[in-house]
Amino acid sequence: MNLTGTGIVLRFLFALLLVLLTYNPSGYSYVHWLLTQSHITPYIVIAGLLLLIGWGVYIKATLNSLGLVGIIVLAALFGSLIWLFIYWGWLSLTDISAMAWAVEVLLAALLAVGMCWSHFTRRMSGQVDVDEIEEK
Repeated sequence: MNLTGTGIVLRFLFALLLVLLTYNPSGYSYVHWLLTQSHITPYIVIAGLLLLIGWGVYIKATLNSLGLVGIIVLAALFGSLIWLFIYWGWLSLTDISAMAWAVEVLLAALLAVGMCWSHFTRRMSGQVDVDEIEEK
């Protein structure tokens, strides 16, 4: 299966949707919904389980393709980008909302890279990542 530009964009958009549905500074997120309720309803549980499944898929794929070291290096790169944006004056440490949006977009980018990385390495090196090896 080949990875296309559309595939990369879709993986990023789904990761962004997952991150922003879980929490975002606008006040419209699962975390806000959960914290404002006086009791747990089936809607909250179902939504939480769907988000948990989404996080599980993205985190497993990211761990499998990048590994812990790759995730740390990519997170450090994205952290450095935040620092650069602050250095250039595009972001301010005092604007917590803007900082949260930037971090969330970069978290979605990290998850999207994790979903795509095996495709990139296979294309560049010809090697395939395998989760499990069947023994006969």
